[in-house]
Amino acid sequence: MITDKIKNDIDEIQPGVIADRRHLHEHPELGFQEQETSKFVIQRLEALGVEDIRTGIAVTGVTALIHGTKPGEGKCVLLRADMDALPIIEENAVEYVSQNKGVMHACGHDAHTAMLLGTARVLLDNRDQFSGTVKLLFQPSEEWGTGGALPMIEQGVLEDPHVDAVFGQHVSSGDPTGEIQVSGGPIAAAADSFKITVQGKGGHGASPHQAVDPIIIATNIISTLQTIVSRSVDPMKSTVVSVCNIHSGFADNVIPDTCELGGTVRTFDPALRDSAQEKLTKIAETVAEAMGGTATVDYHRGYPATINDDAMAELVRQAAAVAVGEDLSKPLEAGMGAEDFSYFLENRPGAFWMVGCRNEEKGMTWPHHHPRFDVDEDSMAFGIKTMVNVVLTYLAS
Repeated sequence: MITDKIKNDIDEIQPGVIADRRHLHEHPELGFQEQETSKFVIQRLEALGVEDIRTGIAVTGVTALIHGTKPGEGKCVLLRADMDALPIIEENAVEYVSQNKGVMHACGHDAHTAMLLGTARVLLDNRDQFSGTVKLLFQPSEEWGTGGALPMIEQGVLEDPHVDAVFGQHVSSGDPTGEIQVSGGPIAAAADSFKITVQGKGGHGASPHQAVDPIIIATNIISTLQTIVSRSVDPMKSTVVSVCNIHSGFADNVIPDTCELGGTVRTFDPALRDSAQEKLTKIAETVAEAMGGTATVDYHRGYPATINDDAMAELVRQAAAVAVGEDLSKPLEAGMGAEDFSYFLENRPGAFWMVGCRNEEKGMTWPHHHPRFDVDEDSMAFGIKTMVNVVLTYLAS
């Protein structure tokens, strides 16, 4: 269990954590390109004296171990931080503004990495307080493509040593600094994407009867897709089907041959995920056929739903209440965003929680992925205190 001395230690190292975060913010890198970020993490870990530093996992991923010295045979707990940034031009007027034009830490992964480095320092200084092993994991590319979590798992990060539980945290610009929010069950959605290519028959805009208009077919597909949620899904369950782009044609008087639609499907329930894909495909194909055209559906399954283990979420809630105060330990409302920590939770029990970083007095109010997003750096101490106490509580349980 966290002590007042450890809490004071965390407050004392806060300037160093802030310095690390600002360095990372100044030098952001995109997914699977975090070469300099990885080098910085390795240098910090080597300076701390952690054991068994492994590099180049899923291109730029890093792991390291901290062994407790308290007598007893303990378990192994994995702590994860993501390292990648976003392709955004930063608009903040701060001394630590991005020096990599067009790339920005607009989601807080710089804070996640800095917090895990701070957590590592505190756990190393208090190894006599726990038995067992802490595996630190710095992950590439949470924001892009298939993500970095799955390839790291496929390359064995949950073994050697065998990991018993997994934990991670994410700053939240929508919640006040210091709030720790966690709940059991689904907290983030599965995120799938689709592209529908409608094939019609091009022609002159003045002679529509001689053509098969793919744009008209596409608009009918879009309308009918709305029935997936409104008429095929239990209204007590959450599903989103959004068409987010449509592309067709090049002239005002030409009916094009094809029209492309793209969008996203978000679900929590695996059965609903299967059903939504099946219904979307059938609607696109049958509507197009009924109107004289054809439709081809390219459906891509992204991150699965992020589902916290109930017991682990309760452990985090109680650990946060002790670490930062009962008044700051709050339930987490599920959202339709996605997070590839879900892959870790599919393989091991664990929990993922939010750390509030919004401070209106400081102007830290912009949402994630915005060019003016920034983190109230005071929030990082709350995150470190929570993560340290989660480790101590779990390894003592």
